[in-house]
Amino acid sequence: MSAADPSSSAGPPSGQTVRVTMEKHGQGAVLAVSGDIDMVTAPEFEKQLLAAVRERPGTLVVDLGGVEFLGSAGLTALVAAHQEAADHTKLRVVATSSATARPLQLTGLDQEIPVFATRDEALAAG
Repeated sequence: MSAADPSSSAGPPSGQTVRVTMEKHGQGAVLAVSGDIDMVTAPEFEKQLLAAVRERPGTLVVDLGGVEFLGSAGLTALVAAHQEAADHTKLRVVATSSATARPLQLTGLDQEIPVFATRDEALAAG
């Protein structure tokens, strides 16, 4: 197999897709996110995240359970949402894997935005 053989490729570059869905939960909402959040996908993630914040739910839980990579651009989007939420929405994050919890811890963002193990815990903390 030569280096130019396309079958030896590792597949499409990571970070090409991110899926974001929103679910209402009483006065709160959950934004379920899956895929990679990197420089390519972060703008779409941030757009949907800020749109959810602007709906002014009492609590907005960003569930990163399906995220396989959380880069600096994704962290920046979370900071923007935290600032936009200000006094009207309590922003919470669900992050349990090392791919999501570790970047939040390393940057200290987990000290600004509460991080939980489950959606239910995050919603209950209201």
